[in-house]
Amino acid sequence: MAVSSPPSSRQFIPPEPPVWKKFLNNLSRIPWTWRITVGYLTVMLFVPIAAMFLKAGTEPPAKFWQIATSPIALATYDVTFTTSIIASLFNGVFGTLIAWVLVRYKFPLKRIIEASVDLPFALPSAVAGLTLATVYSDNGWLGSLLAPLGIKVSFTRLGVAVAMTYISLPFVVRTVQPVLQEMEREIEEAAWSLGASQWQTFWKVIFPPLFPTILTGIALGFSRAVGEYGSTVIIASNTPFKDLIAPVLIFQRLEQYDYSGATVIGTVLLLISLVLLIGINLLQAWARRYDTK
Repeated sequence: MAVSSPPSSRQFIPPEPPVWKKFLNNLSRIPWTWRITVGYLTVMLFVPIAAMFLKAGTEPPAKFWQIATSPIALATYDVTFTTSIIASLFNGVFGTLIAWVLVRYKFPLKRIIEASVDLPFALPSAVAGLTLATVYSDNGWLGSLLAPLGIKVSFTRLGVAVAMTYISLPFVVRTVQPVLQEMEREIEEAAWSLGASQWQTFWKVIFPPLFPTILTGIALGFSRAVGEYGSTVIIASNTPFKDLIAPVLIFQRLEQYDYSGATVIGTVLLLISLVLLIGINLLQAWARRYDTK
């Protein structure tokens, strides 16, 4: 009698689906809110950034370096970033002072003054530049007072600093103000009851938790000042090696149909802006970690 062979223990294993099908299956499980967010960020941010890098990548490395480090480009970097740092630090001091007054004091017309802090957000930058150039000209309201002292503002690098200070001030005020509002006054009163002066209370009790927030506001104002164009192009003379900023140089290259030069300089500014964004995120993380202690 023939003995039948036992049935095979092997089971049928379906073939692996293609990678693209796996990707689509995983994508179908993602919530719609995530899909819309990723799609919007891709179209509005990632694609333009990638296009910028790809356009700049068409230039040979030697040519890229030559354009990025040309004398006029280095001069514009100096004017742009040095002036932005000075303006943001200036706002770090006076923006904190303005936030302190708006939070701790009550006075007439407070709502109007507080609303005017946001004016640089709503006012077109070209209008702001025209107004500042008129006010600080030699015949203007403020420029006529500075002219006898030998101080010229409009159409100089000092005018660029004034414009950058104007448009970046709200970032410091609106960053510091909520933190001041959340501070408990009981801690200050406890310091006073222990014999601390007002200056010691501010320096040792108020300033330490406020310092990361001030740095964040300075960094935000600095990044805003770096990309400013509308107001600075009007109040400056736009003279190379004097008060020409990088965004204006990019526009001048585009007017000359030098698209590669404009793209290279724009890429350098983009890389620096990305570094600034990383620094801002680190400062915010530092502030949150300080608050949790």
